[in-house]
Amino acid sequence: MTSRKIPVAILGATGMAGQRYVQLLQDHPYFEIKDLAASERSKDKSYFEAVSGRWLSADAIPDNVRNKKLIGIEEVSEEVRLVFSAVDSDLAREWEPFYARQGKFVVSNASAFRSDPLVPVLIPEINPEHLEVLASQREIKGWKGAIVTKPNCSIQSYLLPLYVLEKSGFEIESLIVSTMQALSGAGFPGLSAMSLTENVVPLIRGEEEKTELEPLKLLGSYVPKSRQIENRKDLVISAHCNRVPVLDGHMACVSVKLKNSDVDLKEIWSCWEKFEAGCSLPLSPKKAIHCHQDEDRPQPRIDRESDSGMAIHVGRLRSCNVFDFRFVGLSHNTLRGAAGGGVLIAEYLQQNNYLD
Repeated sequence: MTSRKIPVAILGATGMAGQRYVQLLQDHPYFEIKDLAASERSKDKSYFEAVSGRWLSADAIPDNVRNKKLIGIEEVSEEVRLVFSAVDSDLAREWEPFYARQGKFVVSNASAFRSDPLVPVLIPEINPEHLEVLASQREIKGWKGAIVTKPNCSIQSYLLPLYVLEKSGFEIESLIVSTMQALSGAGFPGLSAMSLTENVVPLIRGEEEKTELEPLKLLGSYVPKSRQIENRKDLVISAHCNRVPVLDGHMACVSVKLKNSDVDLKEIWSCWEKFEAGCSLPLSPKKAIHCHQDEDRPQPRIDRESDSGMAIHVGRLRSCNVFDFRFVGLSHNTLRGAAGGGVLIAEYLQQNNYLD
């Protein structure tokens, strides 16, 4: 790696995920913000003007971007090598390939290309080998750069613990997943207070489909013969996704059926407690999986900020009357689930020379 920081752009810089990117990239050892891109209504304003009244952090707007002029999404500078995309899927479909054709690496929060077998959906602790598909992606699509996506934010709360068990010899056959997803997952301004006060909304459009399909890709394989990522075929997931009146932190209640139903709960705890991620990145949590023995944990308000909001929390491990065992998972949705997950991917790309 070179000592000079890589110039980066943030698409959708004024939104909730964009603001998190701005926070996480200030004083970053690998990256420096060159461009902040936003919609036409924010273009040409200073960043401070554009987010005034809707800056969502208790921390002040970083000095290095406070007076930076916003540009249009189509105006990213030639010298930018890495683009963090925090725009919606319609804009992502248009502009992410545009910048990939130019030779830029795009790390995307959008779902637009997650189902494309030539585009990896990445959690660095789980499937870094899927980056092998990038050579095929460039050749087949004619891109000089590349697109790498992060998964749906609620998946982060339970997939790493399940992956760890599989790597330890537990063979998972099927899952029932019920997510309780925070308000911030809907963006800003999101749902009205009238909708969520004393209420739970049992529908988040598109979330159940993503929850049932994206883990199959993350746990799938890059197949050199077909030159693409092939989804895992021996795992079935049934999902219920609910919006709940919590500001940050997505929680999942997961019931697990194994191919071999011999279950030792102490062994499961041991697998989680002993897990070492194997990649040391600037934003990596000190301990990737936090295990909670207290019977009423994890809880979003208490646990979501641990390890800079990048840890995965598990608790309430117990036997299941229908399947083999069940547990509760939790992750911070705008940090680990959104911008933090994107920065972690970019750090892995840089540390492993993909951005050279």
